[in-house]
Amino acid sequence: MPRTGSARRRPIALMVAAAGMLTAGMLTAGVPTAGALDAQTPPRARDLGIPFPGEPGAWNAITDVAGIRVGHATIIEGEGALVVGEGPVRTGVTAVLPRTDSYEPVFAGWYSLNGNGEMTGTTWVEESGFLEGPVMITNTHSVGDVHQAVIEWSRDAEANHPIAPGIWWSLPVVAETWDGRLNDINGFHVGREHVFAAIESAASGPVTEGSVGGGTGMVCNSFKGGIGTSSRLVGDYTVGVLVQCNYGRRPELLIAGVPVGQELLGWTPPGGADGSADAGAFDGLGSIIVVVATDAPLLPHQLKRLARRAPIGIGRMGGYGMNGSGDIFIAFSTANSGAWSRGENTTVEMISNDAISPLLLATAQATEEAITNAMVAGRTMVGRDGNRVPGLPHDEVRRILAAHNRLERP
Repeated sequence: MPRTGSARRRPIALMVAAAGMLTAGMLTAGVPTAGALDAQTPPRARDLGIPFPGEPGAWNAITDVAGIRVGHATIIEGEGALVVGEGPVRTGVTAVLPRTDSYEPVFAGWYSLNGNGEMTGTTWVEESGFLEGPVMITNTHSVGDVHQAVIEWSRDAEANHPIAPGIWWSLPVVAETWDGRLNDINGFHVGREHVFAAIESAASGPVTEGSVGGGTGMVCNSFKGGIGTSSRLVGDYTVGVLVQCNYGRRPELLIAGVPVGQELLGWTPPGGADGSADAGAFDGLGSIIVVVATDAPLLPHQLKRLARRAPIGIGRMGGYGMNGSGDIFIAFSTANSGAWSRGENTTVEMISNDAISPLLLATAQATEEAITNAMVAGRTMVGRDGNRVPGLPHDEVRRILAAHNRLERP
């Protein structure tokens, strides 16, 4: 029997953000209508003069890997005291589509630094070596709804190859981080309409970052977190990373190797303290999801090696996989088109292990920059019960980096 919670009975504000687009509309009876939304494109870390090693692609995003598309559905509604099932709502869902609209699985591997979190479908990724659909990212308590909606979308779009006419199965990959500090997480506000919107709006090009999609209500190192992305060029190949960051504490925060968090311990937002009754109470209880994509011809065991390098980028930011954090990573390759077959032998290409080190380095570098981009894009947000999470103070970060001779001219 379908659930009929209040989030399904009333119109809710919906923002659908594809890679280079931000639109807004009302969602009534599950049908989004597009409209203009005035929004200033937030600066990125390099715009502030934060230095990073490595050469990024044209978009400095996971979409620099040809064929990758990203879409978001963002839900922001209400303010004031929490009423479970009513709001305030600060959440959403993000979709990363690996290759094309057609059913063509890609080689993949996954890894967990600390397992206090969820990424569904990974046992089959491990067993089969393939990722068979989109990677979805949302909040912790919406994993089930998103999982079912992806299956429904796949059925309607005929996006899975049948075993026989009308017979197919799906084990979607759905990952999560916890947004309960700002969002009515137990109100289950992410529905099938948001999942469909995120998938169907997915596009290449620049990726909207910060408080968008699954990252809407997330907190990173005690500042506003969310979605971030970056890429690196490695010879003829590209490595792209997308993160949903919701982990860490201010004291451990490093930016460009500088202990920025320590120097911001006494900082308060303009107007005084942030005013949250639970400010800092949930520090370290979040998680980070990292999606790594490449066009290099890597096999599943090699892609697991890439996934294992995401923690190096997190470590460069001061993260260490604390007990309350779910740090889960998946890597896939768009190369070897045609490698998947239900009945035929196939021939695949593989980079030698002796040549893989630059791709491992690129993964670590892009992960570090993607997290920084997420924090730079974050803006102060007020959520349930008036809880306020400040955005990273750009001017203060620039001042601190300059004092350590780590600021580049933007």
